[in-house]
Amino acid sequence: MMQFEKSRQLQELPKQFFASLVAKVKAITEQGHDVINLGQGNPDQPTPEHIVKSLQTAAENTINHKYSPFRGHQYLKEAATVFYEREYGVKLDPNSEVAILFGGKAGLVELPQCLLNPGDTILVPDPGYPDYLSGVVLAQAKTEFMPLTEENDYLPHYGEIHKETLERAKMMFLNYPNNPTGASATEAFFEETVSFAKEHTICVVHDFAYGAIGFDGKKPISFLQAEGAKDVGIEIYTLSKTYNMAGWRVGFAVGNKSVIEALELLQDHLYVSLFPAIQEAAASALLDSQSCVEELVNKYEGRRNVFIDGLRSIGWDVQAPKASFFAWLKIPEGFTSESFADYLLMHAHVAVAAGNGFGEFGEGYVRVGLLTSEERLQEAVERIRALNLFGE
Repeated sequence: MMQFEKSRQLQELPKQFFASLVAKVKAITEQGHDVINLGQGNPDQPTPEHIVKSLQTAAENTINHKYSPFRGHQYLKEAATVFYEREYGVKLDPNSEVAILFGGKAGLVELPQCLLNPGDTILVPDPGYPDYLSGVVLAQAKTEFMPLTEENDYLPHYGEIHKETLERAKMMFLNYPNNPTGASATEAFFEETVSFAKEHTICVVHDFAYGAIGFDGKKPISFLQAEGAKDVGIEIYTLSKTYNMAGWRVGFAVGNKSVIEALELLQDHLYVSLFPAIQEAAASALLDSQSCVEELVNKYEGRRNVFIDGLRSIGWDVQAPKASFFAWLKIPEGFTSESFADYLLMHAHVAVAAGNGFGEFGEGYVRVGLLTSEERLQEAVERIRALNLFGE
């Protein structure tokens, strides 16, 4: 059989960080061990019943068996605008300021290809979601990392970016609530971001994947709530986390008209939009009762409290996340992020994600997903306690 070489573009794609973690967990599991897997970000709850029923009904309608309009159905775009005005007080034009996506990741990978030419520079948070880099490579662009540190509440410090970098930069990724740190953004930070982007003509792409998940009575804010935000960028929203629809692959981008048009133009050549029944179910999710979202956030907050309080009780000095379903934990002395993650997996059969997988400034931390029951999280704490790593 002939072997055909992959294109240079594919060969240059970053190695999938989570693939190695999956392989390590699989190896331990195959030895017969019960692994508590806190390493990935896959929601563990089912999609709410009313959304599933909406899909079932829509799937029986033969009109939905035909091609969707290339840019998706108008009713889903209108649902997104109703959602944004209700939740964030942001008014959007469904005809020019909304693009339907095959999940948030698709938009994040597509956008550099929409806006950047080979050699252009994009600003990317470090630590950050690894798949931001996939779109950068496919666009043949260059990455400049913005350090996120605990001392600055995991917000980038724009004043530390070199002047030469700012002259080349055309685009910037942001993500709050933040993966992996669980940090939140402030109104003042988003206002600063708008001013910074206007001054340097940079398109802001705000990844709002965890937009529904805020703790201690504080609802995460949208980038588009900042005055002038639509002038300088867009926000990507996914239904994956808010409604436990990760496998459904549906999201949308909202904001700057020129960016939305570029995104829709690229997608015209890639897809004929989503299965219409999924679009109907997504509209139902956005427009119907949001009690399921409130219940979900309460569940995550309960898990956070059990886990963080448990770790503190064994002497591990950790910070509680303000939002998202992740906890970002500083590792004990004597380990690297990867060696500590491996140690927990080997000796406690608890899987976590090594912080350096999210970037250079992730070294010294591990990321934990609060995506299992309170009982399993408590059991993970007890397994870690048995290792005697912390002075109780």
